[in-house]
Amino acid sequence: MNAGLRVDGLTIRFGGLTAVDGVTLDAPRGRVTGLIGPNGAGKTTTFNACSGLLRPSAGTVSLFGQDVTGASAAARARRGLGRTFQRMDLFDSLTVEQNIALGLEARLARGHPIKQLVSSRADRKAVRTATEEALELCELGELRREPAGALSTGHRRRVDLGRVLAGGFSMLLLDEPSSGLDTSETVRFGQLVSRVVAERGCGVLLVEHDMALVMAICDYLYVLDFGELIFEGAPDEVRGSEVVRAAYLGSEAA
Repeated sequence: MNAGLRVDGLTIRFGGLTAVDGVTLDAPRGRVTGLIGPNGAGKTTTFNACSGLLRPSAGTVSLFGQDVTGASAAARARRGLGRTFQRMDLFDSLTVEQNIALGLEARLARGHPIKQLVSSRADRKAVRTATEEALELCELGELRREPAGALSTGHRRRVDLGRVLAGGFSMLLLDEPSSGLDTSETVRFGQLVSRVVAERGCGVLLVEHDMALVMAICDYLYVLDFGELIFEGAPDEVRGSEVVRAAYLGSEAA
């Protein structure tokens, strides 16, 4: 019932370099799952394999109980997998509302040239409803008419999240969403993510370096180092692990 994203024995090689070596993880719906580790640990490579931007050298990727290892990124999106990137790619000349609406507009139009130019009445209604819900959920209603290029980084991160929420995805991959945010903005963003999971029941796989955010919102964590899974468990278990402390967290996590 809660099947989300599952990776079994994932291995990614670039020539003679093994970037990810036999990683297995489970990110079900209804939970925030964290993927952490030092720079170069293989987190983004794993993310790219999950979203279909990379083909595994070995192992499988399953989405909602179905094998999608050979599926394209677009096919996985159609099945309900949405993603944000560390570097936001908003349309600065468009308003907040227009940027968020693109989340569902793009999914409805897909690769159909006619749908990209002309939408049906039902599609337009669906886009309006999804946009309003995302604006409310991300607390952006008062900024709906503002151009995205005039926003602070904190608000831009919310627009980025709102766009993927408007797309109606059931599994979200969030790649370092706190990048560029101050402490208060990070806390607020974490609260929004927790609210999304609680209200929509979707699953979240989060790559993040801000350990305060990770420990506050993640229900379960996987720790990578040099492409290998070195530990997994609840946040308190990860915080208390000598292996994780030596590889990544350091003594400040005690």
